[in-house]
Amino acid sequence: MMRPSYDTDLTDEQWLKISSFYTEANRRGRPRTQDFREITNAILYLIRAGCAWRLLPHDFSKWQTVYDYFRRWQKEGVWQKIHDAVRAEVRVKAGRNVESSAAIA
Repeated sequence: MMRPSYDTDLTDEQWLKISSFYTEANRRGRPRTQDFREITNAILYLIRAGCAWRLLPHDFSKWQTVYDYFRRWQKEGVWQKIHDAVRAEVRVKAGRNVESSAAIA
């Protein structure tokens, strides 16, 4: 089923940059039925809208499913890895070192 697009949806280029950070399911378990890109789009929608999990539009997966993936990826450090990769890319494009040379305490 096609859903309407939201301004918060990832572009193909953005998805290609971050898709490698998501781990695949264990082959011995049930096959995965959720699309990681759609789950990520739902999470980005929630963050941008600032709404409660239960107010996630119905054209996304159930809010409980989205929340479960959000927490799993948080525990696995997926969000931190994506943040670090995007930050490094932005710094390089700005002509700066990947790592900052000063810190604020």
